[in-house]
Amino acid sequence: MQIPHLVAIFSEGTQTAKEVAYVIAGRLIQQYRNFCLSKGINFTRMDSVRPHDHTTLFCSAGMQQYKPFFPDPSHIGTVANSQACLRMGDLDEIGDGTHFLHFTMLGLFSFREMTVGDAIDFWLEFLGTLGLVPDHVTIHPDRLEEWTPLYRGRIPIIPDDECTWSDGSITGYCTEFYKDGIEIGNIVNPLGTCIDVGFGAERLDMILNGTPPADALATLRDTVTTIMESGYRPGNKEQGYILRKLLRRIHVMGGTLDHPYFEQEVERQERLRSKYLRLRERYPDMTPEWWFDTHGIDVADMQARNGN
Repeated sequence: MQIPHLVAIFSEGTQTAKEVAYVIAGRLIQQYRNFCLSKGINFTRMDSVRPHDHTTLFCSAGMQQYKPFFPDPSHIGTVANSQACLRMGDLDEIGDGTHFLHFTMLGLFSFREMTVGDAIDFWLEFLGTLGLVPDHVTIHPDRLEEWTPLYRGRIPIIPDDECTWSDGSITGYCTEFYKDGIEIGNIVNPLGTCIDVGFGAERLDMILNGTPPADALATLRDTVTTIMESGYRPGNKEQGYILRKLLRRIHVMGGTLDHPYFEQEVERQERLRSKYLRLRERYPDMTPEWWFDTHGIDVADMQARNGN
């Protein structure tokens, strides 16, 4: 089953990955929403990457807004969502075809209601509506004997001792789903009593439709646009600093973005570049840390831009 989508043309000043992201969201999210509602599960959609607590600068997982419910034994129920996420830890891996920096997570969260077996059946059924059958799944060896029967021979199973998850005090074993060598999602069993599921919409679209992976510049443009649409502007601290850093990286890589914030950052970088070229012979032995702390100059970026 093919999900209609636009083919991105990643060129200067034309169609961007953002347009493709909207189509992915519009198709997959709608199908997932309808599936959840057909099961009597409430669904919410979150397009902003603003965090739901103070543990991260941006929302990094669909479960973030539900974290207080996991350890609360009085909270019982099941919800589903789609959540725009941003993980800066993937910055150096963007462009490899599997890391998106900014992505949409399709989530299912159950607090002392659904079992692991229920979640497995739910997701295999939903993936089936998309015409997708995982090549294999992984299970932690400590749960291999207990969880293998839950798949009822439908999917090959591979033991993996890295199938664990932790968010501070909340931990759990998990089982991961793979297609064409790519992890497309996982089911976590936090505290042994709850369910936390996350599947990446962009990875699903890539598998289902053979969508070409975005190059690094297209991914960066998509990410900074999402950050700006979430209400942030360039600055010297926290989210503003991250936005400025990504705008700077687009400039250093030779890319462009049709937005005043990008134009302002280019002007700022050109001023810093002139300052660096003027001062570097005067301070030849100063460390990159000194340049950044004293003048706000990222030496690595200057050298990359200057080619020396």
